[in-house]
Amino acid sequence: MSATGVREAALAAPTPAPVRRRRYRAPDAAGPLTYVLLVVTALLFVVPFYYMVVAASRPMAEMNTSPPPFLPGPDLWQNITTAVQQQAIGLSIVNSLIVSGVTTVGTLAFCTLAGYAFAKLRFRGEKPLFAITIGTLMIPPSLGVVPLYKLMSDWGLAGRLESVILPSLVGAFGVFFMRQYLVQTLPDELLEAAKVDGASQIRTVVSIVLPIARPGMAVLGMLTFMTSWNDFFWPVITLNSTMPTVQVALNNLGSGYVPDTAVIMAGTLVGTLPVIVVFLLLGRQIVSGIIAGAVKG
Repeated sequence: MSATGVREAALAAPTPAPVRRRRYRAPDAAGPLTYVLLVVTALLFVVPFYYMVVAASRPMAEMNTSPPPFLPGPDLWQNITTAVQQQAIGLSIVNSLIVSGVTTVGTLAFCTLAGYAFAKLRFRGEKPLFAITIGTLMIPPSLGVVPLYKLMSDWGLAGRLESVILPSLVGAFGVFFMRQYLVQTLPDELLEAAKVDGASQIRTVVSIVLPIARPGMAVLGMLTFMTSWNDFFWPVITLNSTMPTVQVALNNLGSGYVPDTAVIMAGTLVGTLPVIVVFLLLGRQIVSGIIAGAVKG
């Protein structure tokens, strides 16, 4: 075919349709219904806390009237003082901070390493071990109370804070959470590049895995701290009245023939304040970490 024929054939060929690019569409602005739902949800969480403040600042007789008062009273400090005198609230808060802090640090360390191993490393018995780890979530905690208490007693740890800390240093939920997070956010290319550069596993974990896993660790740390702080079942079994956590102290505060509701609410308010402070300090970092992790994913 001559050059003229090739040119005519090219001109006669159908022109491909232009590729249309999708335009970015900004999310719609929140409507009035969205704000109504947010306000209602906020009230559902704020109203019980406000009622606790009202009940802690008034005598029990006033709270038993109908209708009860809706404004705080002048007896808040007096009821807090009574609660602190009846139970070692200050000591219990320190004990809960120690237990929750050590448990959170241990959970983040062990669960992040285990999650990284299950997510990106290939070793013999990987799938059976992970299946066993997930299977432990199906076992009710109450089934392990007797052998766990006997083990702590044989080790001489019954009645001490170590008996609460050691069983909680690592959990199946934390391993599963970090494994799923690292599967989604940790690219294999980074690990291969680190291996090519001659980085050891420790250097890879410190320089690559931990920075990427930080948002997930923040969420897991917050959940672990809250769970450990609010734990009552195991501490009330293994601890005694001389070394209580917050929940054990509040349980002892409510004991008696006629428990004083105002004093109980005052002690509960004191025990709740550290958790609120931690959430206010770390809440923004956790939300920003989740958003950063979603962008990386």
